[in-house]
Amino acid sequence: MGIEILHVADAVAREKSVDRELVLEALEQALKTAARRTYGDKIVEARIQRVNGDIQLSHVRKVVEEVVDATNELTLEEAKAIDANAEIESLIKSPLPPIELGRIAAQTAKQVINQKIREAERERVVAEYEHRVGEIITGIVKRVERGNVYVDLGHGEAVMYREDQLPRESYRQGDRVRAYLREVRNQPKGPLLFLSRSDAGMVLKLFEQEVPEIEDGVVVIQGISRDPGSRSKIAVASTDYGVDPVGACVGSRGSRVQAIVNELHGEKIDIIEWTEDVATFIINALAPAEIERVVLDEASKTIEIAVNEENLAVAIGRRGQNVRLASELSGWNIELMTSGEEKQKRIEEADATIEIFKAILDIDEDFAAFLVGEGFLSLEDIAYSALEDMVAIEGLDEDVASELQNRARNALLDKALQASADEQAEPTLESLPGMTNDLVSQLEQFEVYTVEDLADAAADELAELQGVTSDEINALILAAREASGWFDD
Repeated sequence: MGIEILHVADAVAREKSVDRELVLEALEQALKTAARRTYGDKIVEARIQRVNGDIQLSHVRKVVEEVVDATNELTLEEAKAIDANAEIESLIKSPLPPIELGRIAAQTAKQVINQKIREAERERVVAEYEHRVGEIITGIVKRVERGNVYVDLGHGEAVMYREDQLPRESYRQGDRVRAYLREVRNQPKGPLLFLSRSDAGMVLKLFEQEVPEIEDGVVVIQGISRDPGSRSKIAVASTDYGVDPVGACVGSRGSRVQAIVNELHGEKIDIIEWTEDVATFIINALAPAEIERVVLDEASKTIEIAVNEENLAVAIGRRGQNVRLASELSGWNIELMTSGEEKQKRIEEADATIEIFKAILDIDEDFAAFLVGEGFLSLEDIAYSALEDMVAIEGLDEDVASELQNRARNALLDKALQASADEQAEPTLESLPGMTNDLVSQLEQFEVYTVEDLADAAADELAELQGVTSDEINALILAAREASGWFDD
């Protein structure tokens, strides 16, 4: 029987690809669990000899000063009668006769063994694949359920959900599949490996495999935007002025990029040379559309691009794909318009600025139009331009330029002071008496974000607030109503 147990442990370890010692420990735990039916409340230890497979059961008792549990504790005097070296807190093990495994006990033991082995398999799969997240791995389709593809990786099973697959792709049992390992998650029901062919990382890894210059660090991928199954845009740069990054990715006669296109079942790939000049980069990203005018707003990271009527559809792309991918790739919001629309917008902006100059600077329309024509498109442009630059404009002397700047600065200062006064006048939740940061956070869960929101609330709606009494809630609501002017005459 003993040797047979060792043979069984060896066979299970080989079949499940787990350590033999772990199988033996699972068997010991199973024997310990089964022994409870025979020995009741006794603390039992099971041990399988690693050499001959003999099973030893022991009753484990603890040496204590005062016995509370007579079954599993004994006094120091009793312990010394068994072991002269016994001390307080020592464990005394006494041999127990072997047990007969009945049907229920055997079933329980089997469940314990299976559970231990499953836990070991989970840990092994996680350890094997956790460091491979972000790689492309290959497996065999095991089954397809409700559009989700389950892939056998050899030592583990992965799932590729429907949204992680490319449109128009279909799989059958036994198909070979290459996919991007995007996540490894260990959970009670077992490890889950998540594969994806729609992730942008799939494109990145395919380029790393096909283009040696990327692996060597000569060509660097700066960004990828992707519409899976349809089109991807990839921005590349070179760390060596002698290497063309786009040419390196395309390959001789397009061999490298074509291999990637084939792997992605015909997905189009635009390779764009990355540059620090945002306007140039975005123009390249919108190719083949021809751009006529570009206006950047760095504060809002918005770029306005004007194209002629014939190029507008090309720049936008099918269902807005071209401009959307270019925007994702650059991180800028792209506003496309025709040259006519752009011209009309500039006229409207200029007219609005003229009206502001007339009202704020107290000048006539012709003079305001003259300033706009010289490139002053806002009060800030006038207020903070160098005086010598303004004087250099024909028709502006130093006195006039200085006066214009003073008026512009005063207007901007008044505007800033008014904004500050408005902010101070606007009560906040934090300013209410008795309000704490914790209460503010809790109120957000009830969609109460402002003093007005709290003033409109009823006490019973906020009854679940923690750390505050109903009277305190009523007091806060009353304070909010007073701050909102509910009781003003």
